[in-house]
Amino acid sequence: MKFNIRTYKNFFTNLSSIFFLGLIFTSCNSDPSKKVKEENLKAVQEKVLQKLESSEITFDFDSYNYGEVVDGDVVEVDFNFTNTGKSDLIIFDASASCGCTVPEYPKNKNIKPGEGGNIKVMFDTSNKPGKQVKSVTLSTNTDLGKKIIRINGFVLNK
Repeated sequence: MKFNIRTYKNFFTNLSSIFFLGLIFTSCNSDPSKKVKEENLKAVQEKVLQKLESSEITFDFDSYNYGEVVDGDVVEVDFNFTNTGKSDLIIFDASASCGCTVPEYPKNKNIKPGEGGNIKVMFDTSNKPGKQVKSVTLSTNTDLGKKIIRINGFVLNK
């Protein structure tokens, strides 16, 4: 039997066609729902349930403009909040953007749904002339895990 290039081309064309037809038929018969693992489905359901039952922190305002103050003044702002979620809220930490800003907060206390509290932010304007924006980052047990509150204003020279 004599093989020539045309015979090889026909052989490989037929083999390729059979392979691709087989691939198409097997992929069309696969059911994606059979590939979902039961433990992954349960994990997603638990996560959705936790989200529905989680805590949530809601502020009266989360940004405050103190206007103009004189260099050396200490600005104090109370940020009132409420736990609007379904489980206890816990504030683990409150870190300021600089050492001139100090937050006071209910650290590691369980705040029941519907209850609230406040976070006092004090900003020492000494040697901070001009426009100022200071932030406090809260670490909480909410879905987002973090919440940022801000104060801003303008510090005038003495």
